[in-house]
Amino acid sequence: MIRYTLKCADDHAFESWFPSAAGFDSLKAAGHVTCPTCGTPQVEKALMAPRVALGQGDLTTPQSDAEKAMADLRRKVEENSEYVGVNFVAEARKMHEGTVPERSIYGEAKPAEAIKLLEDGVPVAPLPFMPVRKAN
Repeated sequence: MIRYTLKCADDHAFESWFPSAAGFDSLKAAGHVTCPTCGTPQVEKALMAPRVALGQGDLTTPQSDAEKAMADLRRKVEENSEYVGVNFVAEARKMHEGTVPERSIYGEAKPAEAIKLLEDGVPVAPLPFMPVRKAN
């Protein structure tokens, strides 16, 4: 995995992860790399400086307003929802069918499974972050 600092034609800066340098190039060529602020696909790599840890927690402290908002969203989801992991699809479907009580859940689903839930009228939405994997 590689993280790039990116900049759009309207001068919005953001970061994103890619499987490789070639992965970035192919996604960009297909029009799948867009600015999260304005949506333009006119995105280029920006000059990057290495991130050096200066103290404990330095690398996990949100650096921008967007990162702070994302951290706040993650905290709210984790505090107010039950993590069901890879059982997300089954649990969401059971709640939709009324076989288990409704509750706020989050977890993991393959894209095709999430699309099928939506096609079946199950109200789900993707989260803009990966869940922290729970250990035993």
